[in-house]
Amino acid sequence: MTNTLETVDPVKIVDTTFRDAHQSLMATRMRTADMLPVCGEMDKIGFFAMEVWGGATFDVCIRYLNEDPWQRLSLLREYLPNTKLLMLLRGQNLVGYRHYPDDVVDKFVKLAKKHGVDIFRVFDALNDIRNMEKAIKTAKDVGAQVQGTISYTTSPVHTIPKFVEFASQLEEMGCDYCCIKDMAGLISPQASYDLVKALKKKLKIPVDLHTHCTSGMGPISYFSAVDAGVDIIDTAVSLFAGGSSQPATENMVVSLKDSPRDTGIDLHKLIEVGYYFLELKNKYRKFISPIAEMTDATVAIHQTPGGMLSNLHSQLKEQNALDKYQEVLEETPRVREDLGYPPLVTPTSQIVGIQAVMNVLAGERYARVSKEVKDYCLGYYGRPPAPINKDLLKKIIGDEKPITVRPADLLKPELGEKQKEAEKLDILRKGSKEEDLVTYTLFPQVAVKFLKGEAEAEQLETKKTEDVTVSTEEEEQVSAIAVALHQYLAHKNLAQGINITVSGTTQFTSGWKSAARRESLQ
Repeated sequence: MTNTLETVDPVKIVDTTFRDAHQSLMATRMRTADMLPVCGEMDKIGFFAMEVWGGATFDVCIRYLNEDPWQRLSLLREYLPNTKLLMLLRGQNLVGYRHYPDDVVDKFVKLAKKHGVDIFRVFDALNDIRNMEKAIKTAKDVGAQVQGTISYTTSPVHTIPKFVEFASQLEEMGCDYCCIKDMAGLISPQASYDLVKALKKKLKIPVDLHTHCTSGMGPISYFSAVDAGVDIIDTAVSLFAGGSSQPATENMVVSLKDSPRDTGIDLHKLIEVGYYFLELKNKYRKFISPIAEMTDATVAIHQTPGGMLSNLHSQLKEQNALDKYQEVLEETPRVREDLGYPPLVTPTSQIVGIQAVMNVLAGERYARVSKEVKDYCLGYYGRPPAPINKDLLKKIIGDEKPITVRPADLLKPELGEKQKEAEKLDILRKGSKEEDLVTYTLFPQVAVKFLKGEAEAEQLETKKTEDVTVSTEEEEQVSAIAVALHQYLAHKNLAQGINITVSGTTQFTSGWKSAARRESLQ
């Protein structure tokens, strides 16, 4: 095989480290202050895009981190001037857990574009295109690009012809890319090849494959997709990859090097970035579920996505019911089948997962039914992929009739009323009134405390290692001098054989001490 770089078809990379990677592994707890220091280096790598917003990030920012999600987006736009920013948008659900009226969708998308989103990855948990059309149209109207997204799953009713038909509708709607969103790591190498091949044959727009390593098949499925002609793959920096996160960027870059699909990304730059995340990861150790870091082939049965796994583990732990974890995983596919095989992605993953927990803890299936399950059965989340179990449907909704229209058609505009409420509460801050109004509309119960300045960020209980000592100002100065001297000598090719010792070490270091550790100075 001849390597002629000018004729290769490089695979493009979407980096997920600032969104899906930490959402999958540690409940979305990475803070903006820990993202910004490494943005300069990540901006030089040459990613096709970086997924940095959407999903659970909005909720977690105001609920746990006491951060303004809009400010995070603006800062990332400022610190990543050369890289496209991508967000995950749950269709009519936006970044929440229910359908919002069209006026809220319109305002949210316009503000997201204003603050820096270049590409909107729009999906619907049920692949009901009616729930995606408003967000897609608004994004296109404001000049953004759109990834029309297939929520991938496996069931008797989810077939390649059905997925291709759905993708064709998304292309006709004006989407710039087609994304296969495999949120649970279910797509096998063969299915990956077959689906990408079928999509590439039918579509004119590029195809992006997004998967997870939960089942262990992720990297192999990416290679199959590459062979089938996939244009883009989603990966994460290795320290936040694997398990229920995405395959590692470094592994994919090395594996594709010198092939006709070489990414063209410099491995040395990735490794430099890796040093930063190596030190950062321990800071969040308390949030990292051991379950989320494991490879678990049983996901092919229970189909529970990574973010849901870590949350499920936390919920059962809080209820002193971790011994029921396996039972809940076994109950999940049964509930899913009863409800017509919905793909397990927010919000349907929560709907199915919570009902599975309720069934197990109650000791009787459907002894209690959540409001969300009833609303789902009535069609308020959209059209189920397959008919709901008739006996269960009768038990849950009785003589009520499911709706047949687009769910959002039944919703009245909300922003006007919410603005009156927000003004009465005096929570619309000068300079961010539009953003604050949308934040309050999306999460009214959580937003009030945050917008009043009464919220506090949860504490990080850093796990300390035995070699941690207090860093003095003198030690920082010595570190700075040592690194500067070492870099100068290295530049002059005089550093070989020279050992520089820097007094004192800390687990979390300033910029100079981080550099000292990268230079292997002790």
